[in-house]
Amino acid sequence: MLYMPSIFGEDLMDRWMDDMDRELARMEKPLYGHNAAKMMKTDVREHEDGYEVDIELPGFHKDEVELTLQDGYLTITAAKGLDKDQKDKKSGRLIRQERYAGTMSRSFYVGEEITEEDIKARLEHGVLSLQIPKKETKPQVPEKKVIAIEG
Repeated sequence: MLYMPSIFGEDLMDRWMDDMDRELARMEKPLYGHNAAKMMKTDVREHEDGYEVDIELPGFHKDEVELTLQDGYLTITAAKGLDKDQKDKKSGRLIRQERYAGTMSRSFYVGEEITEEDIKARLEHGVLSLQIPKKETKPQVPEKKVIAIEG
């Protein structure tokens, strides 16, 4: 094929490559497609005695959300699977499917002094609410090292 700038414009290949780059970027979105960036939006409020954390988890049930605390990091993991039996029960041909299955997670450093019993969690209307108390770090008392004097 002969490339003819006078007919197609001098930037034909550049425009075509830009279109391909946009399409590939759109296809590489994780879990919830182009809506993934909108998932697990979080608000953190500081109070005198602790923090209040609200995380949006629309469509998730209590049994699909897991909270773990390890080495001072609180990790929230939400996993959703599409129920194959439920899909098979519905009659009709699926024309478009926008619901996805997968896992997403987010971690926050809360301090090593916090324990699982300290954190209170509630999931209502698609919002996970956490109450995390403030705990003062215990200052390490420097150990006094004495050097013995001979003689």
